[in-house]
Amino acid sequence: MSEKKRRMSAAMTFIVLFGVVSLFSDMTHESANSIRGAFLSLAGASATVIGFVSGLGELVGYGLRYVFGRLTDRTRRYWPMVLFGYALDVVAVPALALVGRHGWALACALLIVQRLGKAIKKPAKDTVMSFAASQEGVGKSFAIQELLDQIGAVLGPLLLYLIMLIQHRDDTFSDYRTCFAFLAIPGAITLLLLWLTYKRFPHPENFEPEPKEYVPFRVSKRFVVYIVGISLFAFGFADYSLIVMHFSRQHLFTAAVLPLLYALAMLTDAASAFVFGWLFDRHARLSLVVSTLVAAPFAVFAFLGGDVTSLLVGGTNTGIALTCAIIGVVLWGIGMGAQESILKASVATMVPKRSRATGYGIFECCFGAAWFLGSWLLGVLYDQSLVVMVVVSVAAQLLAAIMFWWKVPKEE
Repeated sequence: MSEKKRRMSAAMTFIVLFGVVSLFSDMTHESANSIRGAFLSLAGASATVIGFVSGLGELVGYGLRYVFGRLTDRTRRYWPMVLFGYALDVVAVPALALVGRHGWALACALLIVQRLGKAIKKPAKDTVMSFAASQEGVGKSFAIQELLDQIGAVLGPLLLYLIMLIQHRDDTFSDYRTCFAFLAIPGAITLLLLWLTYKRFPHPENFEPEPKEYVPFRVSKRFVVYIVGISLFAFGFADYSLIVMHFSRQHLFTAAVLPLLYALAMLTDAASAFVFGWLFDRHARLSLVVSTLVAAPFAVFAFLGGDVTSLLVGGTNTGIALTCAIIGVVLWGIGMGAQESILKASVATMVPKRSRATGYGIFECCFGAAWFLGSWLLGVLYDQSLVVMVVVSVAAQLLAAIMFWWKVPKEE
């Protein structure tokens, strides 16, 4: 076997191993996401508070990534950042089991800590992934990682559904606390597998050859327009906490079914990431624009589907309302799949190796700031006017699609 083939084989092994780490990590925190909004509501938080905290969590989780990205590029200490960030990420979630009734403030604080862990780990993680992806194709590599990642995001909510089914108590708040306690198991497995991956591949930067000469990172007009596009996408992309809170308040689904809906969203996410990741390596602009346009109307179905159909058919139809809600969840999953695969893959094609953690930091920082402002605004609008909230959400994502079409070349 040639040296190139051995290197490519090792790169794929690294990608798959990191994907399995992400699988168990997502079993931990994505399971929590499936019931987070309902849990905060039961703990006494309002829609405005949930929207604000969800957005603040994303601001911390994304906004600080620029700082940690710069730090990672300067120190080149990728693994310490990854290990410490993962530890915070998967420990904060089971700690939610300690939250008492009316303890929404403590729950919010733990959720912020969890997002801080993601801020620390993500620039370094995406960077080492991009090193291995340089051998296998960035679109395909990030799609494989996202596929494994989302298998965990599907299995986690299914685990919570089974736990609540077995408990079968009338106290939903206590059921949720038990679910959080069980998530300590996949959290521990995450840290064990991550340590083994570190021991197997202590220097992942060796996957991508060093450039013959230093190429400084300059913020080009193309990169700026792309950042504007992803910021618009994030601004209009409602956090799932707001969606699940809406379903809970409208009594569309029982508490036990809510994790299953999130599992459906994550399953769609995985399929979307794989399809659009494959398409990205062939037609970058097309994959970005199509995925954004398909996901854009999710808010219409998730928040207004039942009301619109009621006006059309002249009465309340529970079956139609449920169908619209499910369609909204599926479209939301498609948007998440695009966010986690091809939006990241684009950065790897725009930023040189030695500055890539900084590039990812800028990407994540702007994305998080936009998500924070958008989630906060959408949460406020939810309490004022659902129609206006939905219009803002859809309009922002349509503008993002225009930005992608304008500045992303047909082929990366």
